[in-house]
Amino acid sequence: MRLLSVLLLIAGAGIGVLYPWVMSNFSGHEIGTYRVYEGGRFRPVTVQLKASDAPIRVLVDLTAKAERVASQQRTVLTLTAASGGRTAIASTLSFNHTDNPRQVSPQLPDKMFRDEAGVIEEVSPGPYVLTVGPGDADGIDMRAVDLVLRAGTGSIDERARPAGYALMGIGLVGLILSLVFGRGGGRPQNPNSQPPPPRWGRSGAPR
Repeated sequence: MRLLSVLLLIAGAGIGVLYPWVMSNFSGHEIGTYRVYEGGRFRPVTVQLKASDAPIRVLVDLTAKAERVASQQRTVLTLTAASGGRTAIASTLSFNHTDNPRQVSPQLPDKMFRDEAGVIEEVSPGPYVLTVGPGDADGIDMRAVDLVLRAGTGSIDERARPAGYALMGIGLVGLILSLVFGRGGGRPQNPNSQPPPPRWGRSGAPR
C-alpha cells in the first residue's frame, strides 16, 4: 500500500503541477520579451503578430524585492491586449501560483515571479497593443515587468490540475494510513528462533 501511495503522489504531481508548468513555459516558440514597467512607469507595447502565430500564450514576469507577491487574492497587475478596436485579452494577475520565484542575480535580493495572462486563440494579422497597469495590491516593491509572448503553444487540459490534485490527496492519505497502521505490525517472529520448551522425565534436564 505504501508503494502504491507513493506512485499516486508522483503521478498526481506530474499531472497537476509538472504538466501545466511545462505547457505554459516551454510549448511553442518565443516571439519576444518586452519590458512594460521600469523606473516607476508603465508603458504599452505594440507587437506585430501573424495569423500563423496562433495560439499565443501571454506570460508576465514580475521582478520585485520580495519573497512572495500574492496578496490575499488581490490583483497585482492588470493586462489588456487589443487590435483594431477589439480586445483579445483582459486579465487580472495575482501571482498566486508562483511559490518558487527565480533569483535574478546572486548579488541582488530581487526575485522574478511569473503568471499567465491568457491565450490569444485567433490572431488577426497586424499590430497588437498590450497594456499592463497596477492592480489594487499594496506594498509590492516592483522593479520591472516583462511580457513574454509564445507562439504555437499547446492548450492545457483544464481537467489536469483537479485530477492531479485528487491523485496527490489520495496518495497522501494512503501514505499516512500505511505509516500509522504499519507501525504495530512488525516482522513476524520465526518460531525456530525460540528456545525449545523444557523437557521433563528421564531425558529431561536434571532437577
